[in-house]
Amino acid sequence: MAATTIMITPYYLIDEKKLLRNLKIIRRVCEVAGAKAVLALKCFSTWSVFGLMKPYLDGTTSSGVYEARLGREKFGKEVHAFSVGFSRADIREVRHYADTVIFNSLSQLKSFYREVSGLKIGVRVNPGFSYSHFDLANPARRYSRLGVRDAGALSEVAGLISGMMFHFNCENDDFADFSRNLDRIGRNYGELLERLEWVSLGGGVAFTKHGYPLVQFCNRLKVFSKKFGVQVYLEPGEAVVTGCAELVTTVLDVVHNEVDIAIVDASTEAHMLDHLVYRTSAKIASPGPGRCKVVIAGRSCLAGDVFGQYSLKTRLKSGRVIRIADAAGYTMVKKNWFNGLPMPGICVRRLNGSVDTVKSFGYKDFIASLS
Repeated sequence: MAATTIMITPYYLIDEKKLLRNLKIIRRVCEVAGAKAVLALKCFSTWSVFGLMKPYLDGTTSSGVYEARLGREKFGKEVHAFSVGFSRADIREVRHYADTVIFNSLSQLKSFYREVSGLKIGVRVNPGFSYSHFDLANPARRYSRLGVRDAGALSEVAGLISGMMFHFNCENDDFADFSRNLDRIGRNYGELLERLEWVSLGGGVAFTKHGYPLVQFCNRLKVFSKKFGVQVYLEPGEAVVTGCAELVTTVLDVVHNEVDIAIVDASTEAHMLDHLVYRTSAKIASPGPGRCKVVIAGRSCLAGDVFGQYSLKTRLKSGRVIRIADAAGYTMVKKNWFNGLPMPGICVRRLNGSVDTVKSFGYKDFIASLS
């Protein structure tokens, strides 16, 4: 990776100083609470900043074989491997990378636990409750396929596992809700937890957000761990990278249809897909707020390719740079070649202020992704 000037837009820009702020909070929580934290690669897999992250995290957790391999080869430390559905070929490969394998169902556990003998083995549990602003991301939604609901059946296989994973939060910044649900887990699964060695509380807890009650959070984790005699794991994804990256774009054109519509050289469909999926608006880091009303839209052919409607301090014109905030979590891992649009490069502003272009994409990458 060689230092270069900032590349042509669009590009993702990761700021190591902002990333380091989150990492220090996570490390402090783990030290005080006696917990461990493994990076959720499904949220963020940009391994060019793993060197900064390694001292502050205990490893990685994956949702597929390729992520598990990435965690082993590029991050090291502990590798947790989960999948909603492993094939036998998956298991035979992932056992070479993982320290811990977590099964989504008891049928998969019974089919494959001999294949992963010698590793830590766990099961995902669906406790029947969760916190999410969106039904699409609610792991306890009706007919959910995520995790085991039958506590009695879990007790029967306790001899095959050393831990359990409860992933029951999504963008949860409500400590009181987290605390109540942790109590429910203790009441409903305490007897089983006492027979195990570890428990993962998953990700989705926004504990690096400004104002989050970290002292109380640490205390709850510590008390829970001591009460049941288990090592507590957290699986932060967004909590690691929130606020640390931007998608830098340029206005290509401004059209008018009742309101000014600025078309930028990026796309929600291709570059920030979650906003389209969840029908949310992107945050604008620059320009700042004001009285000039404008819709900022992407340049794909999709009619609904819109970042949002804003009131900005300046009227947008062609050539103006727009910086879209919070462009790390669930962005780079989901980017795609829709419409054959140029894919944003990835840049990193290092701690010393220099900017590295760590990845750029071109037509050869587009062709290589097809057949």
